Amino acid sequence: MRTAWRTADARLVRDILAIAAACCVIGVSFGAIAVASGLPAWAVVTMSVLVFAGGAQFMAVGMLAAGNPLAAVLGGLLLNARHLPFGLVVADAIGPSWRARLVGSHLMVDEAVAFALAQDSPERRRAAYWLTGGVLFVAWNSGTLAGIALGEAAGDPARYGLDAAFPAGLVALILPSLRDPTTRRAVLAGAAVAVLAAPFLPAGVPVLLAVFGVVLALPARKEVDA
Repeated sequence: MRTAWRTADARLVRDILAIAAACCVIGVSFGAIAVASGLPAWAVVTMSVLVFAGGAQFMAVGMLAAGNPLAAVLGGLLLNARHLPFGLVVADAIGPSWRARLVGSHLMVDEAVAFALAQDSPERRRAAYWLTGGVLFVAWNSGTLAGIALGEAAGDPARYGLDAAFPAGLVALILPSLRDPTTRRAVLAGAAVAVLAAPFLPAGVPVLLAVFGVVLALPARKEVDA
């Protein structure tokens, strides 16, 4: 982590800290909602440490509160299935050793992957990945603890528009990449697939189907390379 801090520039650190602030606030809300739903504090803390997946955790709390633990497990696996392709594209940023891959896979969140892929060298990708994952892990769990202490005071993040903080941050991260025509076509195709599928499929599935946007862009890439 110290090496990551030294490698990262001031702009990267600033962006990561901005995302971490939003992550902490959402964590406060999660902790408050989870204990208000009847989960014991130790279970909420354990979930944040061992699962570390905001969307899946919110969904799991809702399913557990409804008395459906099986749906909570299956839904979490579905939502986090995107980590399989993520692992392939950031493998070099995580590192070759089994210890690095064990810890790095646990810190794999959308923001860490996005920040890593936005960098222009292997060293900066590694620094961005580890710095983002580590800072967000601390921010999320700190927020969870604060939310548990506050109980119901934090309320629903959607009431304050905080649920849009992460998507807005990710959109800002991919904007520079949209200068490339092939990337732009892939993003638009993936977004179209997700939007069209959203009314008919369970939450999480449309996002997975958006990967087909990349497939649709492959012929265009071949033409450009030729």
